[in-house]
Amino acid sequence: MRVPLSWLCDFAPLIADPADIASALSGLGLVVEGMETFGAGLADVVVARVLATRPHPNADKVQVVDVDAGDGEALQIVCGAFNFGAGDVVPLAPVGSRLPGGMQIGRRNVRGEWSNGMLCSGTELGLTSDADGIMILDAGLAPGTALTEALGIVADVVFDVDVTPNRPDALSVAGVARDLAAHFGVPFSVPGPPAPAGAGAAGPVSVVVEAPDLCPQFTATVLTGVTIGPSPQWMAQRLTLAGMRPINNIVDVSNYVMLELGQPNHPYDLDRLPGRGLLVRRAREGETLVTLDDVERSVGPDDCLICDAEGAGVGIAGVMGGASSEIGPSTTTVALEAAWFDPVAIARTSKRVGLRTEASVRFERGVDPEGVGRAVARFCQLAAEVAGASVDGPWVDVRAGLPRPARVVVRTGRVNELLGTELSPAEVSSYLQPIGFRCTPTGDGDFRVDIPSWRPDCEREIDVVEEVARHHGYTEIARTMPPITQVGGLTPYQRDRRLVREILVGTGLSEAWATTFLAVDDLTRAGLPSDAVEVENPLAVEESILRPSLLPGLLRALAANAGHRRPDVELFEIGHVFLPPPAGEALPVEPEHLAVALGGADAAEAVRVWHVLAAGLRLVNAGTEAAEIPGLHPTRSARVLAGGTVVGAIGEVDPQVLAAHGIDGRVGWFQADLGALLGAPRRPAVYRPVSRFPSADIDLAFVVDEGVPAAAVERSLARAAGDVLEHLELFDIFRGPQLEGARSLAWRLRFSSMDHTLTEDELTALRLRCIDAVTAAHPARLRG
Repeated sequence: MRVPLSWLCDFAPLIADPADIASALSGLGLVVEGMETFGAGLADVVVARVLATRPHPNADKVQVVDVDAGDGEALQIVCGAFNFGAGDVVPLAPVGSRLPGGMQIGRRNVRGEWSNGMLCSGTELGLTSDADGIMILDAGLAPGTALTEALGIVADVVFDVDVTPNRPDALSVAGVARDLAAHFGVPFSVPGPPAPAGAGAAGPVSVVVEAPDLCPQFTATVLTGVTIGPSPQWMAQRLTLAGMRPINNIVDVSNYVMLELGQPNHPYDLDRLPGRGLLVRRAREGETLVTLDDVERSVGPDDCLICDAEGAGVGIAGVMGGASSEIGPSTTTVALEAAWFDPVAIARTSKRVGLRTEASVRFERGVDPEGVGRAVARFCQLAAEVAGASVDGPWVDVRAGLPRPARVVVRTGRVNELLGTELSPAEVSSYLQPIGFRCTPTGDGDFRVDIPSWRPDCEREIDVVEEVARHHGYTEIARTMPPITQVGGLTPYQRDRRLVREILVGTGLSEAWATTFLAVDDLTRAGLPSDAVEVENPLAVEESILRPSLLPGLLRALAANAGHRRPDVELFEIGHVFLPPPAGEALPVEPEHLAVALGGADAAEAVRVWHVLAAGLRLVNAGTEAAEIPGLHPTRSARVLAGGTVVGAIGEVDPQVLAAHGIDGRVGWFQADLGALLGAPRRPAVYRPVSRFPSADIDLAFVVDEGVPAAAVERSLARAAGDVLEHLELFDIFRGPQLEGARSLAWRLRFSSMDHTLTEDELTALRLRCIDAVTAAHPARLRG
């Protein structure tokens, strides 16, 4: 949020150096990402009137201009812009002047014609973002007048403040000024014009609220005698500095009040509202509305719609108004809407319609439920000043159940315990009272603290402790080493987790990290159920749920690598997932999961990784069991077993899921609940001697029905081979039209005896025994 210093000074007498103010804001948690000076370097720029223009005799892209700089004489300028003509009034930087940014203006010869200064654009003066041509001024300005005097420009400093989602009050100039006033110990006050007379349920405009759950408060005020025109320079300048484009005086007043007090509002042309009234209801399925940006948007039953008295939509509540009742040059009567909308409803609507506005940002974070009347009064005051408006009759105020501010008990001892400070009760109170937290002592250093209505983020004692810490100053809290009650070391679980990482890195995998936050569409694209834990106040509205699986994040990583010509990257991740709470529980389940994604690999490669991991962990009865797993190929997926317990899933990612992520080829997948995996039974770590005698390999390929898991065949081979089996590896899978309903699985068996070299007869007997075991136990035959 961009905050001009002059605007802050309307609320508090801030006389500190701008650099010190920026430092104070950052220390208060409102980090200043940039600081700009406006209006500096314009002292030498004057107003000039264009007397004549003519082509340059030796250049096509510039023209020669004669201007009157106030002395009545023609002054020749060579200019590259063509958006003006004789009689226009423009800004002139004479020879010897210096513009913002340090540019020195000198007398120059441009292809044989002398230029005695420079005509300036708004960008070159640092006043506007328009760089397409020379800035055209009011025709009534006298040549030779200093530009700062002619435009009423006062040098200002603008702070670009990063407002975190938990500080909705700081999305207003008043909120930022309140923090600064408390920090510097200066008075703070909000301009308090009188509210319109006689708030009630009836007035000159009708209001009906059919969805009080979405809109607990809705007010409407009628202003007559409005004259639409440009805003005065001081208002236009402040809006520009705050990053908003001036439009006309009434719209500018609306934006000004929103930026100043944090309360969005919307003016309608009452004469363009059929029935001269407003209706608040839920939108209907398939309903559309053309918003002020001339885009037709679809809304639905979960969205709050502002309608005229006849039920036609005229605005998406809390997001943007409709084009049908837009303020225009002919507007003379205004109906002002100011309301309090449900924050969650506005956040969902904003995301659903793909439109995030200054208003929706404030509503979804939570505006002051007691600030609507103050904003209406301020709007009426400014509209009277800049547009000649007057309030017509009482304002209409329809209310349902507005949220009430919290009241919490704060213990000074607990504050000091958490912060590592030695603050007295008086000091704690002195930090809270100036920012609107009313403290009532209850004895023994405790307080009953009434949270102000503009701080919906504060609900518990710990939230108030954070406010104490902010205003005491984090830099003022001494660094201390927590007491050590035991010698440090890894727990068995941490050691095993580290071992898992080492094993997977040893197989050639790279560890990845993916974000915890997802969009609902991410689950759909990954073929996963949409049931997930929703974040109440997400950092980004488009990522509003916590991941229930590691699959979406790793698929995005694979897609990103494939886009950089690395389709065969092999990744693993260890991280927490978040599952909906069980029945009767309030908090989500947060198990730690392990996932492996193998780009360009099949299920067999995923099984190989699982076998290596199972061997490294010495798991008992590690295997797989065919099953359909969400997000995986329906016939190439299985449950992972350890000690007879399901600990995860394995297979290939569903081709439709891969296509949704733009990934070609196959992706092998393995996932496991790390806690269950590391808690499975294990064999003791016993040394096994290595045979001194040569080993022998036998390859066996079987045609096996698609419904028979490769792991089941592998178990039959291992049992038949007995103790002389040293290694067993599935090295080939083949499918073809000649093997309809089946596939060919090829294993390599390595045999070795501890006390002699195996003979040909022994190897032949082992081969036949393995073949008989497989064909007897499964619908399979030896492939010739």
